[in-house]
Amino acid sequence: MDDAVLLGRSLVAIGLTLLMAMLRLDAEKFGTAEYYEATRDGERPLVRRRLAWYAMGVAAAIGLLYIHPSPQGDLHLGSGDRLQAVTLGLLYGLLGIGQALGFAWVRYHRIRFPDMWSYPGALLNSVATALIDEVTFRGALLGLLIVGGIDPRLAIVIQTLVYALTTRLGAPKRDRYLLVLTLGIGLIGGWLTVLTGGIAAAFLGHAITRFAVFVTTGHIGQTKPRGREIEEIYKRHRTPDGWRIIGGRESAPRDR
Repeated sequence: MDDAVLLGRSLVAIGLTLLMAMLRLDAEKFGTAEYYEATRDGERPLVRRRLAWYAMGVAAAIGLLYIHPSPQGDLHLGSGDRLQAVTLGLLYGLLGIGQALGFAWVRYHRIRFPDMWSYPGALLNSVATALIDEVTFRGALLGLLIVGGIDPRLAIVIQTLVYALTTRLGAPKRDRYLLVLTLGIGLIGGWLTVLTGGIAAAFLGHAITRFAVFVTTGHIGQTKPRGREIEEIYKRHRTPDGWRIIGGRESAPRDR
């Protein structure tokens, strides 16, 4: 394969990476990733729209594997050291479960188990989103930065910041917990990718972390900022213990 063909395929791979980043930026329009929730009007995006987002992301990932001259060596689109990837991926997942439990305890003082009907959709969203994110940011983007001569540590930080920006979790009226979690996913995932030589560990831990947040908070997509959960709103409007509402049934005189 001559140099011109290699350059052409590399440029196409860069284009696919940019398209995947743009797709992640539009997750809200498709109702996927952190936006897998009902809209303000109580409506949910059509299932086929969500499936289209997953399909486009997976198709672009497959395209990177076949088009880039060295997808596993340069873009980390492989498992890397398999034993190390599985071990570190599971440890990463345990860390994700621990932080999810800790967040639920601090915010809700309990685990807010979701309705059973929501588990299949949440599992699909967790796995597909983790796969697309890892291929795009810890795989292609991180790999291109390192191949371009950037120090791996700086490259990890850059892809993490780009990842956080594309999720739009820093926008006003959104829970800062998810922004911090996203930054952590980017940094840990990038470090594991460089360490193991592939995205398998980062993908495994990312998927487990996303699903753990769903199980503990009851939210498939975004958790709500402090004070905006249903039980918190109810608590603010509930009559304090020991108080009686004037004119209420309890305060009305009894018939003799």
